[in-house]
Amino acid sequence: MVIAETAPVTLDLRQDVALLTAALIDINSVSGNETELADAVELALRQLPGLDLVRDGDAIIARTSLGRPERVILAGHLDTVPLPVTGGSLGTVPSTWPSGVAGDGVLYGRGATDMKGGVAVQLALAASLFDGGAEPSKDVTFVFYDHEEVEAVKSGLGRLVRNHGPLLEGDFAILLEPTDGTVEGGCNGTMRFEATTLGEAAHSARAWMGSNAIHAAAPILERLAAYHPQTITVDGLEYRESLNAVRIQGGTAGNVIPDRCVVEINYRFAPDKTPDQAEAHVRALLEGFDVVRTDAAAGARPGLNHPAASSFVAAVGAEPKPKYGWTDVARFSELGVPAVNFGPGDALLAHKDNEHVEAEAVRACLRALQKWLA
Repeated sequence: MVIAETAPVTLDLRQDVALLTAALIDINSVSGNETELADAVELALRQLPGLDLVRDGDAIIARTSLGRPERVILAGHLDTVPLPVTGGSLGTVPSTWPSGVAGDGVLYGRGATDMKGGVAVQLALAASLFDGGAEPSKDVTFVFYDHEEVEAVKSGLGRLVRNHGPLLEGDFAILLEPTDGTVEGGCNGTMRFEATTLGEAAHSARAWMGSNAIHAAAPILERLAAYHPQTITVDGLEYRESLNAVRIQGGTAGNVIPDRCVVEINYRFAPDKTPDQAEAHVRALLEGFDVVRTDAAAGARPGLNHPAASSFVAAVGAEPKPKYGWTDVARFSELGVPAVNFGPGDALLAHKDNEHVEAEAVRACLRALQKWLA
């Protein structure tokens, strides 16, 4: 039996960008299942003049080559987190417009905020770059990538860096993660540790015969509870740090004195520090304990003093803010490209059951980028 291949979904990049967002939401692209959406994006971009395309797995790079003195990068991920178990099938996710398709409604559905509104803006912008015979004032690189919502080793952007690094060179990058239409510069770094205490197991009826490892972890928790996180100014933005115990494991049974306890710790550190400096800071606080670093990702300085960044902030017209969470702007920072986050939607709605984005927020984001590049 021969199974016919399904033709890629056809996307209309010149329709209302909010309707384009709805079309993207309707394509299931849970991490690991981005191919259908990547096919649709590639097909749509190949219909546009003036773009050179490279596809790597389910990631796509599309670049102009106008010889401009500045090149900017606009990046966004195609994947979403899964629907909740109670939400039914992971197939098509319906988008709804409570105010009607023609009105200024609200789009509901997985990925509405994180980040198909931003991807729709990228696509609509690519389609309008050369409208009316005009050309953008800067060369532009559009990046669409897979596997952002899962472990970093699978990141499609990381794969593009390894396989096509020269194509990601630029003067300034914008990651269209949801920021409520405000520029959020750089991002905090993140790091995890395990602090382990050891004891001696014994029957709880004869506790004096052993040594309680959970009790031995109390000073770790006391130091963390007493710690006052710093607020550090980097390139004019104030980054709030945090250092917290996020998990504790210990004990084997209800009648056994535990002989081992592990406290998992998460440190969100300002981008003025390297991961090694951040690690030294935590080790100094927990001196005397067995501390092992289990994971780390560097932060990113906002680079708002770069001319391209300054002109973009001026075009948006709102006071820039810091990004407290970690985002892929850090990958661009490692490449020497200053980067900011800017996209439609409230980041606090990402991954929630009622994830949604306002249609006008998507339109406003597109207008700001068109104004800047005109």
